[in-house]
Amino acid sequence: MDIRELSDRAEINDLLTRYARAVDRKDWDLYRTVFTADGHVDYTSAGGIAGDVDTQAKWLEEALAQFPTTQHLISNVDITFTGADTATVEAMFHNPMVLGDATTFVTGGWYHHEVVRTDDGWRSRKLVEESAYFSGMPKDLERPE
Repeated sequence: MDIRELSDRAEINDLLTRYARAVDRKDWDLYRTVFTADGHVDYTSAGGIAGDVDTQAKWLEEALAQFPTTQHLISNVDITFTGADTATVEAMFHNPMVLGDATTFVTGGWYHHEVVRTDDGWRSRKLVEESAYFSGMPKDLERPE
């Protein structure tokens, strides 16, 4: 592993951290900086929607308004370089979420990113969330089967 690959891995990890910070702080301008201009995001496995980044930012803003607190913990980051300026990333997430009445539930799974090097650094061209579990979710928020 050379210095460039080490640097790229660090930058990609920073990108994942920025994603978590943006969602948890509900900073939709920061969220947009995670993705390319033509980025695509798919949250359908968690009962969400799939679409372009602006559509997702608006949807998340509404969907997460009911949660004063969320915390995305991202780990086990597996980066595979597919070219000099492209890579795939699979990373686990664990996400406790607190409702206004202090009810807490947890979801977790994997994020699958396709990332590309741009003039502004590494960006996600595609994100697909793969949900693995939901625990303690209030009945009125459960996903339809």
